[in-house]
Amino acid sequence: MNKQPEITISSLDADRLYDLIESLPNDGLVGINELEKELARANIVEPSEVPPTIVTMNSTVKFSVESSQEEFLLTLVYPKDIDASGQKISILAPVGSALLGLSQGDQIEWPKPGGGLIKVIIKEITYQPERAGELHR
Repeated sequence: MNKQPEITISSLDADRLYDLIESLPNDGLVGINELEKELARANIVEPSEVPPTIVTMNSTVKFSVESSQEEFLLTLVYPKDIDASGQKISILAPVGSALLGLSQGDQIEWPKPGGGLIKVIIKEITYQPERAGELHR
């Protein structure tokens, strides 16, 4: 995909993510550069101004695989909140940082196991903390 979609991030998420970056070792940890690039290009707004259709931290997102129409759910989380459920994706994963700030209807390319890419479409934000009024999650 050539053109990156416009992204919107809450000021609370931006502050927490910059704090996360500063707390990590500066030894080329995978994902930091991608996250910094996403933050640098983001439109940052107050949490109360985040549209309900935007992926924010701790949002649960329903995706659809373009080629098969298979659907799946993932929650975008901070590294400390990753578990073995397979239902969460870290903001430091390349796909995690790519998700932040996207909107329903946006498409991204997702790495396939074994190589290659698939296109996935953000179908719905099933849970968003800002929409739920849970700003200090």
